[in-house]
Amino acid sequence: MPRPRGPRIFRILLAADDLAASRRFFERLLGVRGRLVAGGRVYLDCGPVILGLLDRSGHPEERGAPPSEAVYFATDDLEAVHRRARRLGALRRELLHGDPESPMGEVRVRPWGERSFYAVDPSGNPLCFVDSATCFTGTPAQVAALRRRG
Repeated sequence: MPRPRGPRIFRILLAADDLAASRRFFERLLGVRGRLVAGGRVYLDCGPVILGLLDRSGHPEERGAPPSEAVYFATDDLEAVHRRARRLGALRRELLHGDPESPMGEVRVRPWGERSFYAVDPSGNPLCFVDSATCFTGTPAQVAALRRRG
């Protein structure tokens, strides 16, 4: 396969208020082992992209609001990840866009066609898990299907 022309994402960092707790959380949720690297970071391999956890416990002045948008993960076993998120108490309780038919923490087919659920990590970072067979990537066919639904 030819290498893409533009830049590619290889690592995403999430701030961790408690690095050890965040590491345990993500190892259990994702079902992968993390590795401690220099500089108070833990890396978890998520396909071609590394999820990095950055320890900010020694820098309380850097603590602020978590990102407003979720980090999206594709998975071949959405139900297994959902069960782990439930056991960890990580499922979001809000409604997506205020829609009573779209509770964020429940596995649902969203208006754009993704089958997904939303969670939050111990530091308040928003997460979304999507059935890999339903990922919305903005292809022309997906956009046309949205227009027909809307």
